[in-house]
Amino acid sequence: MPSLADNLKVKIQYFLPKKLLSRAVGKLAAAELGKGTNWVIENFIKYYNVDMKDAEIQNVEDFKTFNAFFTRALKKGTRPVVAEANALASPVDGTVSELGEIYKDAVLQAKGHYYSLEALLGGDQKDAKEFESGEFATIYLAPKDYHRVHMPFAGKLEKMVFVPGDLFSVNPLTAKNVDNLFARNERVICFFKNDKIGRFAVVMVGATIVASIETVFAGLVAPSVGKEKTIYDYSKDNISFKKGEELGRFLLGSTVVCVFPKGKVAFDKKLKNGTPVKMGAKIGDVKGKQA
Repeated sequence: MPSLADNLKVKIQYFLPKKLLSRAVGKLAAAELGKGTNWVIENFIKYYNVDMKDAEIQNVEDFKTFNAFFTRALKKGTRPVVAEANALASPVDGTVSELGEIYKDAVLQAKGHYYSLEALLGGDQKDAKEFESGEFATIYLAPKDYHRVHMPFAGKLEKMVFVPGDLFSVNPLTAKNVDNLFARNERVICFFKNDKIGRFAVVMVGATIVASIETVFAGLVAPSVGKEKTIYDYSKDNISFKKGEELGRFLLGSTVVCVFPKGKVAFDKKLKNGTPVKMGAKIGDVKGKQA
């Protein structure tokens, strides 16, 4: 059972104007405020103990906006992508929240809490059917983490779906206490196809104070498209990504859920709830013949 203080932290989220707050913070994060921006970044680094040694830009004064700092690039070579042809790469720096088998349509959110795969993927029964009893990995990005999202495996982009929703926090405390968290928050779902895996999906989940979600091929996706679910068809556009290539980014932290079909991937047995991972590091294998 959560403590009284933890219970309050969760309950208060139901009453906060989360979207209004998030959009307001988003505007501030995108503003060029000179020394004010520098002060915010410096204190953010101190408060969250952000490790800047791998950042391409290390001088705080060189970031014109807080968003530029938050989505900072890393030095080349600091996140080598696992070279094995059949290896799955972590799409982000973060901490494993949950991973493993999807129980038909039920995805584990936290101990004792499950949510609908169909709901996660935007409510399309046909999409969900392809991943029933498959595998999933949920990775939480803390404020201190690198916030660009990369490809776990090579794939051709088929479609992207923007799903409007709530903006609850996605930290471990909230994940344990808010039902259907990842299927109720605002999110961007990218569907890919690969000869070895078939279809797989990368879901970027929004959260409180997440000002927006961007992809490298469409730019700003959330919240600029509005309040309605929006489907983007890329099946004829021949947009392909290599394993480890940048897919998108969060403007303030969140969670990524990767979903794979049944019998196609096996995650590293050492990975469990609370395991830290780095982008590009091996998290499992694609089953089948070596390329």
